[in-house]
Amino acid sequence: MIALVRFQVAGYLRSLRVLHPLIVVALVVVLVLIQGPGGPDAADLAVGTLGDVAAFMFPIWAWAARALLDTQPDEQRSLTATAARRSSMPMWAGLFAAYGVNLCLGVAALAVPLMQAIQVGSPGRAILVGCALNFLVAVPATLVGAWTSRALIPDPGVSLLVLLGAVTALVLLGIGRFAWLSVPMIEWLRAAHDGPREFISDFPSIALHLALWSAVVGAAYIAAARHRP
Repeated sequence: MIALVRFQVAGYLRSLRVLHPLIVVALVVVLVLIQGPGGPDAADLAVGTLGDVAAFMFPIWAWAARALLDTQPDEQRSLTATAARRSSMPMWAGLFAAYGVNLCLGVAALAVPLMQAIQVGSPGRAILVGCALNFLVAVPATLVGAWTSRALIPDPGVSLLVLLGAVTALVLLGIGRFAWLSVPMIEWLRAAHDGPREFISDFPSIALHLALWSAVVGAAYIAAARHRP
């Protein structure tokens, strides 16, 4: 499994596809995040920024996961599946590789907001909750990218449209009465901007929502991927 994960990450890096999300992350940091919060509410605003980063990164993580899973040509993916001890190992390796790359992208995006939060004296627990939130949000984002990868949607144009539509639909679902069907983006943004205490107290329910959503969507993806030729 470790060898397959390293193989897929190495192929993704050699293809230079990793530059696409890195450039977008760099632009977000330079244009949006580089100017730190100020004023008497700087500590609260810095905590809110950690929630904003998770929202910014969600579509980027989904896009990066899709790109990593599509890096291998079909022939090479077939050979990898044949060489693996179990037919499901390449699928799991792809998910782990995509999540690992997304964590690295998340660290790059969080570096500046974390330093700003520490400098303005934001509560340590709130900072840890912000980091944990980003690591959790990377899971459903990776699964959204996996659902739109070539293994399930061979046409790249259709795959990209489905990815954009899925991200948009999740945001819109989170606004209305069917918010329980979506990732709780509105909830974590509201909690992060309500202040450190509210952010900390609301985090367990947000984490549970993310975990349940990821479990259901991940199980459906595994079932769908196993039935693909």
